[in-house]
Amino acid sequence: MDLLKRLSEAASVPGHEGKIRGIIEEELEGIVDEFKVDPLGNLIAHKEGSGPAVLIAAHMDEIGFIVKHVEEETGFIRIHPLGGFDVKTLIAQRVIVHTEGGDLIGAIGSKPIHIMTEEERKKLPELKDLFVDLGLPAEEVKKRVTVGDPITLRQDFVELEDVVSGKALDDRAGVYIGIEAIKRAKKFGCDLYFAGTTQEEVGLRGARVAGFSVHPVIGIALDTTLAVDVPGAQPGERITALGKGVAIKLTDSASISHPGLVKEMRRIAEERKIPYQMEILPRGGTDAGAIQLAREGVAAVTLSLPTRYVHSVVETAHKDDLEAAIGLLAAFIEEAGSVDLRLR
Repeated sequence: MDLLKRLSEAASVPGHEGKIRGIIEEELEGIVDEFKVDPLGNLIAHKEGSGPAVLIAAHMDEIGFIVKHVEEETGFIRIHPLGGFDVKTLIAQRVIVHTEGGDLIGAIGSKPIHIMTEEERKKLPELKDLFVDLGLPAEEVKKRVTVGDPITLRQDFVELEDVVSGKALDDRAGVYIGIEAIKRAKKFGCDLYFAGTTQEEVGLRGARVAGFSVHPVIGIALDTTLAVDVPGAQPGERITALGKGVAIKLTDSASISHPGLVKEMRRIAEERKIPYQMEILPRGGTDAGAIQLAREGVAAVTLSLPTRYVHSVVETAHKDDLEAAIGLLAAFIEEAGSVDLRLR
């Protein structure tokens, strides 16, 4: 899990994905034939092979912030979000402000509950109520911090007995699955492109460009999905569960998976005895939603990693599900030339 730890702990908010690009290049050097970085920052690794052009996409960015304003008298930093947050998960978290002069560690602060009015205590917190405290004098903050500096949440990656937990498993786990599957594939039954995409968390932007550039026949997005197997959730609300296998997505807010690809993924999983579960995500989307709309259209599907506490610093996934996702993707890479994409 050393690679997943490096990916999780690296900092790459939308528009600033360079650290993850570097890790992907390092891991796939000598395995793929060429790398290309496009103007949006997507890293596209190409492994020549016979069969259809297949684009596998995993987004490199994580939810985060940029500096919006430094308060004149106090030096507290106001923040602008890059991606969607449940604000209540942010209070009292440590962050890193990435400046030209180096990283600065701070904490997200808010008005103490002790001095809130009764009405204020009843309200859910809003992002405008939060600020970053660097513990420095205002003049020092203004000297070292610039509007637009990226800010990431600070959290260690931990490996427990059955699960792993940390920040940015959405979608560093997808990047990890893609890299490991390419390494594991015994043959390439397709002309393979692996894209580390940018700016997914702010609108699937990198995938739209990558899909147009590669012009694939098949697109596969790798991402996390909700595992709502927690107290208080009804059976019909669970979406997926930890430890039950890789999730083959049927639909979400951004895409409906190609039925031929869903059928093929199920066939491979059953033949190779890879545990899987079917996924319907009522809200949210993946890079598949952008890829399937490229040029004249692309047959697309998402393979998802069931994950608890998505978009928090304690995103949690099961090791067996990671293994199932790697195994299914590697098998598909080997057999992609035989998939039937005819619509009936």
